[in-house]
Amino acid sequence: MADSKSPRGMFAARKLRKKRTSFRWSDRQFYTRQLDLKQRFDPLGGAPQARGIVLEKVGVESRQPNSAVRKCVRVQLIKNGKQLTAFLPGDGSLNFVDEHDEVVVEGIGGTLGRSMGDLPGVRFKVSKVNGVALNLLITGKKQKPVR
Repeated sequence: MADSKSPRGMFAARKLRKKRTSFRWSDRQFYTRQLDLKQRFDPLGGAPQARGIVLEKVGVESRQPNSAVRKCVRVQLIKNGKQLTAFLPGDGSLNFVDEHDEVVVEGIGGTLGRSMGDLPGVRFKVSKVNGVALNLLITGKKQKPVR
């Protein structure tokens, strides 16, 4: 049953419809979709993955209570020129990525498209290097192609 604050009378339909449309703006997904925020502010432009060129290797310190230097890379996307920091998952994966390599980045899987775990401000991870999956390079099943 509707709460006592909403109109219930015989001619209340217009008012109920107006209230519903105004309340929809407090829903995050509706707000994002209506104002096209994914296209405007997401570096990947709403796409699941994007190609980019590695600019430099960086170490990102993890948040409390952990203490570590997480291996990341600065990537410049090919499609729009935006720069972002992408995490390198796996043990020793930094050895397979060099500057000027072409990588494929994807979302890291944090809540609401945000950063994951103890990585401050890192929202993306590297999935491929020069067209070869990073986990295949780490496990030694494939060699990194020389470009």
